[in-house]
Amino acid sequence: MTPVLAVHGIGNLRRSVEPDRAAAELAEDWQPRLDAGYRAAGLDVGAPRLAVAYYAHLLADVDVQAVHGSELGSLTPGERAVVRAWLLAAGAPEPEEAQGWLTAPLRQAFDWLARRRGRSFDVLARIAVALARDANSYLTKPGRRRAAREIVAAAIEQHHPRVLVAHSLGSVVAYEALHAYPQLKVDLFVTVGSPLGLPFAIFDALEPEPAEGRGTRPVGVGKWVDLADPGDLVAVPKRLGDRFPVDRHEQCAIGMLDFHTLGAYLAHDRTALTIAAPHD
Repeated sequence: MTPVLAVHGIGNLRRSVEPDRAAAELAEDWQPRLDAGYRAAGLDVGAPRLAVAYYAHLLADVDVQAVHGSELGSLTPGERAVVRAWLLAAGAPEPEEAQGWLTAPLRQAFDWLARRRGRSFDVLARIAVALARDANSYLTKPGRRRAAREIVAAAIEQHHPRVLVAHSLGSVVAYEALHAYPQLKVDLFVTVGSPLGLPFAIFDALEPEPAEGRGTRPVGVGKWVDLADPGDLVAVPKRLGDRFPVDRHEQCAIGMLDFHTLGAYLAHDRTALTIAAPHD
């Protein structure tokens, strides 16, 4: 049994690498970060073994090359809708221009948000483009959506983890997989840097469909904890408990420069303490 299974988020595509190997490489990369988190927490036991469910290859179009974050004009209408929802949830104002959310207003919104949050325009735009492309690919293409959920379900059945840690868009895939396969059981579901509650672009597109503004709890989940850095702009809105029946939401500051990566969350003592706590 693998005690912890991670479901990766955006930005983890490994081109020309077989999926099983990509999953193993990500686990190798992140295991030392989880080890560091256990040491930071002062735990007297070693960190559990980590495995990864890898689905990024399913969402990537082979004819689309990597795009610099500042190239907002390359977004499709569907991807631009995700960026618009993300900007509004992050606090950016509605554009006043008659042309609506075309490239120029997007740039103005990013300029405003970058100044307001003290972030680089290019960093914010790159994250938004990655989120928009992967989220739109997952949510609007049923075949890819089913295949990604099947990969997560198969990984849970293979590894029988006590803890499922789902990061970024991976929290969406894991949430839907747990619902689609109600026989799957995990003692603890940990969402980190999650955009599950992002209005319109993600929340309103979930399966099963939210009812009366609330998402539902997968029946196989024993306990659900949500962790988010206050500066993680992908984790919007910050408190999943306002839209989902989570048992606990906590903030954990993972750093100004590394404010969204799974490695940074795994290395935080709060994540280690959450994983190591009894889950009964």
